[in-house]
Amino acid sequence: MLDSRRPLNGRAPAVHAEGRAAPGRLARLAGLCGPAFVVSVAYIDPGNFATNMAGGAQYGTMLLWVIALANVLAMFVQALSAKLGIATGRNLPELCRDHLPRRVSLPLWVQAELVAAATDLAEFIGGAIALNLLFGVPLLPAAAITAVVSSLLLMLAPRGRRRFEATVAAMLGVVLAGFAYQVLLSGSLAGVAGGFVPRLAGTDSLLLATGIVGATVMPHVVYLHSALTQHQGADDGPEEGGRRQDVRREAVRASRMDIVVALGTAGLVNMAMLTVAAATFGGGDPGSLQAIHAGLGQVLGPGAAVAFALALLASGLASSSVGTYAGQVIMAGFLRRRVPLLARRLVTIIPAMAVLAAGVDPTRALVLSQVALSFGIPFALVPLVAFTGNRKLMGDLVNRRLTTVAGVVVAAVISALNGFLLVEVFSG
Repeated sequence: MLDSRRPLNGRAPAVHAEGRAAPGRLARLAGLCGPAFVVSVAYIDPGNFATNMAGGAQYGTMLLWVIALANVLAMFVQALSAKLGIATGRNLPELCRDHLPRRVSLPLWVQAELVAAATDLAEFIGGAIALNLLFGVPLLPAAAITAVVSSLLLMLAPRGRRRFEATVAAMLGVVLAGFAYQVLLSGSLAGVAGGFVPRLAGTDSLLLATGIVGATVMPHVVYLHSALTQHQGADDGPEEGGRRQDVRREAVRASRMDIVVALGTAGLVNMAMLTVAAATFGGGDPGSLQAIHAGLGQVLGPGAAVAFALALLASGLASSSVGTYAGQVIMAGFLRRRVPLLARRLVTIIPAMAVLAAGVDPTRALVLSQVALSFGIPFALVPLVAFTGNRKLMGDLVNRRLTTVAGVVVAAVISALNGFLLVEVFSG
């Protein structure tokens, strides 16, 4: 007898001879996609707005190749994180707790929490600036509104994780649409091909390029991605005939497709930011997000300014929700402790409110938050490369030797770039 259960989409399922539903391969792969869209918002957060727009304003399209390189590095790192979760059924913080000495794992937890707090600081400030630009709401109340709205998003996770993923993906779409509209208005695609030829123009351009690459890989989503995929390698059916191995390999293939689409979209958004700034400001750094908004309105018209502010708001709301979610994963993994997501949200808004109440320049606060994120990069990448190269943990999904070598090189390069950025910032 055929299975009479109806699928959610209302279509009649294909069946095996024994009567079990047999979804198509593409349908199974699509069902595993989504985590990378949650992760991708970290690559278009308000800090990226400031960095990319400054790069385009000062150097035109010259640094497009830097964004492309940074995006490829991010895809590589996130692919390792996703594979770690699939292969082990554990996330990166859990593996750090289980396989590292306590005197190492506890400091790792502390720095990871600080990184998550710095992330929330940037996102709250970005959302507050957007509300101020759109509706004239003062920054302090605007930050509180950002916290409330992003908390509503958090109510979808983790029980409604698919809805959470869909909502975050929709916000990514809002950011993409906003910058696509600005690209059309500015005609900024002319001559972009030359921007993919690697070159620099002195020390200042090197520092900005370092900031773009060094601040691209976000440590909090390296932790989070492994948590979002850690149940994808499980199989409810019998394990005979290598079934579990097949399930895990299929999940890894799906994660790669997910990463290419989601992070590829984020990369296009970052490139659009730079090209719009290049076409609009042409050689002068506007200096702040508020000045960028005003300049877009003057040069391209009020529609472009509204599109920019809406994109910034969507970015701030989505990335603040993802940052708090990542903080929950970090605490649960390192300490086996959980606090309600909304309670964590109340705690994480305090630094942002304090910064805004103290009258600190919001754009400057965004830059400093990116510096804090830079500090956490090696503490996420080194364990990630070590664990994915461990055959006892990864089984048949262990890194190939070339992948491990590439991982070591990527971790070393990104860590060195972030170190250079830290030195430059604190040396003035």
